[in-house]
Amino acid sequence: MKILILNGPNLNLLGKRDPDTYGPETLEKIRMNIDAAFPDVELVWFQSNHEGELIDQIQQAQQNGFHGIVANWGGYTHTSVAIRDALEAVDLPKVEVHLSNIHAREEFRETSITGKVMNGIITGFGSNSYILGIQAVKLMTNKD
Repeated sequence: MKILILNGPNLNLLGKRDPDTYGPETLEKIRMNIDAAFPDVELVWFQSNHEGELIDQIQQAQQNGFHGIVANWGGYTHTSVAIRDALEAVDLPKVEVHLSNIHAREEFRETSITGKVMNGIITGFGSNSYILGIQAVKLMTNKD
């Protein structure tokens, strides 16, 4: 099984940016912990601060042999119609994840434009949101 893990803008600043909200772990530390938790799954991690690069990854996911997508879009969650449209065209299990509970924060963060075309959203469990997202993709594909 092969899952694409996409991370949007500013997630490269995890551990430095607002650790009270996002936790003290860096994205690299999260990646190492998640990779270790799923030795039987090929996890391919990609982070970009650029919308078009994320869209390219979405559009190429099926042809690159991925079985699903787990994504933390960062601020694009609430603003990117372009990412939403790219996701809608991909016929793969897709799970959106958030470290913080987007519904317990500023009002503008409560709306997920991208979430409307995902199979589900996991929010508020810190780095465990990624674990839950990967487990959800595995369940949707019936692959262990």
